[in-house]
Amino acid sequence: MEIIPIYTKVEKLIEIKRGVVVMESTDGFPVKETNIYMVDANGDILWKAEKPDPRILFTKIKLNEDSTISTFTSDGRFCELNLETGKIISSSSFR
Repeated sequence: MEIIPIYTKVEKLIEIKRGVVVMESTDGFPVKETNIYMVDANGDILWKAEKPDPRILFTKIKLNEDSTISTFTSDGRFCELNLETGKIISSSSFR
């Protein structure tokens, strides 16, 4: 399946049964948007990741064994996201 990024370039893809979680590069990405989202086999967006602060972007992403997504943000936060919805389960600062 070819993934066409919305704004910049694809930094990382995580393929699961339901679709593909995409993280786009932060370079040139609009800060008001979220750079992590999930697309289905047709390329339709299923969800966009909730951000802990509207002024940040995600910089790292990892699929966990418990079917959650761990992320790091540009302002020094760790967030755990629900894989089904993209909603924040937990968030904490590591600075």
